[in-house]
Amino acid sequence: MFSRLVDLTEPICQKIDKEKASMVLFDTSGIEAWVTENNPKYANRIIRQLKAFKKSKGLDDSYDPYKAAYGSMPSHAASNPAIQQMYINGHFCYAFKFGIVTNGLGIVRDISFYNKDFLDAHPDIIVGKKSDSPDEDKSLADSKALIPVLKDFFQKHPLINPKTFLGDAAFDSIEIYKYLLEDTSIEKAYIPLNGRISLPDADCPLNEDGIPCCPKDPSLPMKREGSKSHLRCGLPTMKFVCPKMKWEYNKETGKNRRVCHCENPCTDSSCGRMFYIYPEKNLRAYPGTLRGTQEWNSTYKIRGNVEKSINHFKDSFCVAGRKTQNEKTLHADLLLAGITQLITVMVADKIHKHQYIRSLKPLIA
Repeated sequence: MFSRLVDLTEPICQKIDKEKASMVLFDTSGIEAWVTENNPKYANRIIRQLKAFKKSKGLDDSYDPYKAAYGSMPSHAASNPAIQQMYINGHFCYAFKFGIVTNGLGIVRDISFYNKDFLDAHPDIIVGKKSDSPDEDKSLADSKALIPVLKDFFQKHPLINPKTFLGDAAFDSIEIYKYLLEDTSIEKAYIPLNGRISLPDADCPLNEDGIPCCPKDPSLPMKREGSKSHLRCGLPTMKFVCPKMKWEYNKETGKNRRVCHCENPCTDSSCGRMFYIYPEKNLRAYPGTLRGTQEWNSTYKIRGNVEKSINHFKDSFCVAGRKTQNEKTLHADLLLAGITQLITVMVADKIHKHQYIRSLKPLIA
């Protein structure tokens, strides 16, 4: 029923906002289970012991009792191996893990449960727990889960063909860019860089957003000129020009021409330096769009909708805070929350009040 409602609500989302409906957002979260390991006393006891150990051994501040506690705690609850140790909203807990896919409107498109069946079908997403880095563990787990989740999603919904992907820096990997931009309908991947990038044999350095800079002043980014162009061979390119270049009108020829006004030019050309980027040769640096631009900043803000949707499920639909250890019960509750949201979309469309597609209470009132 949930999958059928996803297909039924797709035309409605396209009608409301085609651009946002053509976006796909992904994140992972968890529903905390009613187990001993989630009792604050359980973690606090371990932390107190490690603090005492640090003091008795005279260890310096490089030893973090909190990270050490994370590493020493079991990877799953004693009562149920499916209740995994997770790092959610700045704290670690034991929860039933799931992945959620939404569109740019914040409407749920898919819910994947990371249970035994899913892990058996996708053994490549299993990531061994680090000793002291919960942030890194979550990033690695998220990046491993993305491709299997999207493959399952596109197989279930072949008529849904998103054009844009929005994700956090955990997805900054060559494997993910190649899958998104070469194996799916996605044309742009808005993923922040997780570390600096460089181009081999390039005489222009790149800044943290992947924009080429002046060879003599790396703090001065070059200017993008025009939209994506194509060479005669059909290879798409991005053209950047000297930041101190201006277009000037020549009265003699009656045409505009480029003139470089740099006091210390890096080239003999009167036009100033030009630099060409070939996105297909470096998808990580140029995933169909350019970081650090107004388009990037305004589009990436939409990513917050997937987090809002997760919180909406947990709080508004009361999925979180359940006093149960039963995996099927929690999974059913999460699916029912998704069904409720999708029915809300259909009802809001029928009464022509699209502003209520994510607001159940005003719709009922």
